[in-house]
Amino acid sequence: MDYSHSPARTLGGGGEEEEVGIECGKWVELPEDVMASILKRVGAIGILANVERVCKTWRNICKEPSMWRSIDMRNLGDIWDMDYDMVKICRHAVDRSSGALLRINIEYFGTDDLLLYIADRSTQLKSLRLVFCQNISDEGLIAAASKIPLLEELDLSYCSFSKAALEKVGHCCPLLRSFKLNTTGYRYPCIECDDEALAVAESMPGLRHLQMFGNKLTNDGLQAILDACLYLESLDLRRCFNVIVEGQMGRRCSERIKDLRQPNDSTDDYPFDSRFPHILWSDEEDYPCRFSDIDFMSDDDNYEFSFGSNFTEAYDEEDGWLF
Repeated sequence: MDYSHSPARTLGGGGEEEEVGIECGKWVELPEDVMASILKRVGAIGILANVERVCKTWRNICKEPSMWRSIDMRNLGDIWDMDYDMVKICRHAVDRSSGALLRINIEYFGTDDLLLYIADRSTQLKSLRLVFCQNISDEGLIAAASKIPLLEELDLSYCSFSKAALEKVGHCCPLLRSFKLNTTGYRYPCIECDDEALAVAESMPGLRHLQMFGNKLTNDGLQAILDACLYLESLDLRRCFNVIVEGQMGRRCSERIKDLRQPNDSTDDYPFDSRFPHILWSDEEDYPCRFSDIDFMSDDDNYEFSFGSNFTEAYDEEDGWLF
C-alpha cells in the first residue's frame, strides 16, 4: 500500500513538542465520521498527547466537541513516571467538549480542584467514574455533585468518603440508576459497618444497579437497601463476608433481584485485583467464627504452619515478616 510520509509532533518529557515521522497518507482519505469513530477508541490521553499531532486533518477532527462527549483517562496508576501532566490533559479534554461531556473516567489522579473544574463545565454529565482517587475529599465530592443533577451512573471504587457525603451525593443526584462502591474484600478481621449501605438506602431509592464488592455491610444494611431501593435489578455482594444470604434473606433476594452476586461467587470477571491481602492476626478471639484458619489465606496460596497459632511469631527483628 502506498503511504505518504507526513511529519508529526508529540509531547516530549518537558512538555515541548518534538518532530516525529508518521505514515498517514491513506488514513486521511477516510470519511471524517469513520475516522472520528476510530480515533475515539484511542482514548483522551493518546489523542491529546500524540494522535492529533499527526496531521492537520486529524487535528481538526479531534477539535470537534462531539469527540469529547466521553472522556476516558484510564491509566496504570504510574502517573509519576509519565511524560505529561494528567490533570492538564484532562482539563484540556473537558474544554474541548464545550459543555457536551456526558461520561468521564478518572483514575488515580483526581483532586477536588479537578473534579470541580469538570462539574462547572459539564452540567449535562450522566456518568462519573472516580477510581483510586484518594485525594478527593467529602467536601469536593459534595460540591461537584451539586452541579451535576442529571447524573445517572456513579462509580466511587477504592475511594474514601463518609456516610454523610454519600447521602449528600444521593440527594443532589436524584436520577442515579447505577452506583459502584467497591473496595478490598477482607475475610478477617471481622469488622462490621453499615454506614455506606444506610447511605445508599436513605438517599438513592431509584437505583437499578448496585455493586458493593468487599463492603463491610451486614444483613441489617442489606435489609435497609432492599426496603428502600424497590427498583433494584442487580446487586453485587461479592467478598461482602458479613452478609449471609440464606433463609428468609436468601428468599427475598432471589425474588427481588434478577442478577444477584453472592459473597463467595467467582471474581473472574472483576476488573481489579481481588486477591486477599495477607494480614497477620494474633488474637484467636477475633477470628470470624464461620471461617477456618486456612480461609484467611489467599485462594492461590498454600501454607503449612509450623510455628503454632500465634501469628506474631512470624516476625523477625532483622528480616521483618517472614512471609
